[in-house]
Amino acid sequence: MTAITNDSDFHAALGSLDAGQQRAVAAGFAHNVLHLCTDERIARVLEVAGDNDASGAALAEALKTAKAATFDCHTRCGSEGDWLEQAGYFVARSAVAALTPLGQMPGGVAWQAAMSARIAQTSKSIVTGEDTAEQESENQYRLLAGFLNS
Repeated sequence: MTAITNDSDFHAALGSLDAGQQRAVAAGFAHNVLHLCTDERIARVLEVAGDNDASGAALAEALKTAKAATFDCHTRCGSEGDWLEQAGYFVARSAVAALTPLGQMPGGVAWQAAMSARIAQTSKSIVTGEDTAEQESENQYRLLAGFLNS
C-alpha cells in the first residue's frame, strides 16, 4: 500500500506514471477544484480528460477548448486582479495541463495540474481568509495514493 506524505514522494510517484495515468490523475486534481471555476467548458473538457477511451482527436479538441477557456478566464481577472476569477483561471490551467501531451510541460502534466490546482486554492484563500493550500496538497496526496493502490 502506497502512502504519500510530502511533495518529493508525490513528484516521484507522478513521474512514474505513463501518459494515460498522468492524464487521469491530473484530471482528478483539476476536478477537485472545479467548483472554483465558473466556466462550464472546463467541466466538459475534464470529462474527456478522465475518459481512458477518449480518441486523440477528442483530446486535441478538449485541449483547444481548455486553452480558450484559460484565455477567457485570464481576461476576466482584469487589471484589478479579481482573486476568485484568478482561481478559475488556475482551474482552467490545471485542465490544460491534464490534456497536454506528456513531455510538453516541465515536471510533467500531472505535476503542473496539481500545482495549478493549489494556486487556485491559494487565490480563493486570499479572498476568504481560509488557508486551504496545504489541505489541497493533502487531498492530492490521497488522490494519487488511492490511484496507485487501486
